[in-house]
Amino acid sequence: MFQAKPQIENGVIQRLQEQLANAFLLYANYKKYHWQSYGPLFRELHLLFDEHAKAVLGTIDELGERVRILGGNPIADPRQFTEQGTVEVAAADQDVCGMIEEALSNHARVVQGMRKAIYRAEAVGDQVTADLLTHLVGIHEKQEWFLNEIIENDDGLIRPVKKTG
Repeated sequence: MFQAKPQIENGVIQRLQEQLANAFLLYANYKKYHWQSYGPLFRELHLLFDEHAKAVLGTIDELGERVRILGGNPIADPRQFTEQGTVEVAAADQDVCGMIEEALSNHARVVQGMRKAIYRAEAVGDQVTADLLTHLVGIHEKQEWFLNEIIENDDGLIRPVKKTG
C-alpha cells in the first residue's frame, strides 16, 4: 500500500536546503584547492583535497533526495547556493595554509548548521533526516581532523618557520 509523503515542518526542509547549498560550495572550494595546491606537500594536498571533494560530492544527492522525499524542491541554481549556504566561497590567490584554514572554518560552519538541523528534525519527529545528518556530520568531522593534523603538526612545510634573532 502506497503511503503519502510525510508532512514535515518547513524548517527541516529549509535546513536541508542550507546543507545542500553548503555541500555544493564545499565541493567547489575543494576542487579549487586541489587545482591550486603547490609546495613541498603538493602531492599529498592535491590528493587530499580531491578525496575531500569526492566525499562531499557524495552527500549532495542524499541531501537533495531527502528534500524531495519531504515534499520540497531541492535548490540547484548556483546563485541559490551562495544565497542559502553558510560556507564561504574560496578566496582568490590563497597560500596553502589559507586554503586549509578556510576549509576548517567552513567545516565548523557546516557541522554547527547540521547539529541545529538535527535538533530541529528530532523536535518534529523526523528521525530519518536526523540520522542522515548525523552520518554527514561524521564525514565533516573526519575531514576537519585531517586538516587539523596538517595545521597542528606543521613543521614549516605549510607555514614558513619564523626566524628568530
